[in-house]
Amino acid sequence: MDEIVNEPAVAYHKRHYTVEEYLELEKPSTIKHEYFQGEIFAMSGAGNNHNDIFSNVFIEIGNKLKGKPCRPYGSDKRMTIPENTLFTYPDISIYCNGLIHSDVDEETSILPTVIIEILSPSTKNYDRGKKFNLYKDIPSLKEYIMIDSESVSVEAYYVNNEQNWVLHKHQEISDVLSFVSMGFDIALTDIYEHVRFGTN
Repeated sequence: MDEIVNEPAVAYHKRHYTVEEYLELEKPSTIKHEYFQGEIFAMSGAGNNHNDIFSNVFIEIGNKLKGKPCRPYGSDKRMTIPENTLFTYPDISIYCNGLIHSDVDEETSILPTVIIEILSPSTKNYDRGKKFNLYKDIPSLKEYIMIDSESVSVEAYYVNNEQNWVLHKHQEISDVLSFVSMGFDIALTDIYEHVRFGTN
């Protein structure tokens, strides 16, 4: 049985790194890494289900946002949260009214409106727990959506009028996922198109 890893594995053990050192190490790297409070963590690769879900959702969002001021970006778009030092690569992020880059790096963006993570066995506990708590520090964030790659399950959090996080959970393939801040829906049948459970 595969070991379930709750958090990304530390990639560099020597010492604490500055943000500038992390960014220099990341430039030539073929593997993406997260940075948090001086530590650098390797991010895990993606299986077939993960990639199918990403393609389905990214295409749907792209079509829904045509002609609007918001744009989706994939996992090559690095994001940072200055409030807590996290640098990471969300599976999908939506930015509205242009990209604003970080003070320390022009290739790193801040202030997304929506973040979507596609859950895998090795990351789901981290994405649901510690990472979500870090994402809550983003002042512009309106929605955080987690899509399971091993079963039909979508956990969609959004900020309500009282500035509280509210969860909508979907576990039926006939359900529809509402992007509350974006004003559109995506059917779970579209999210999970071509996805085969038990073969990842």
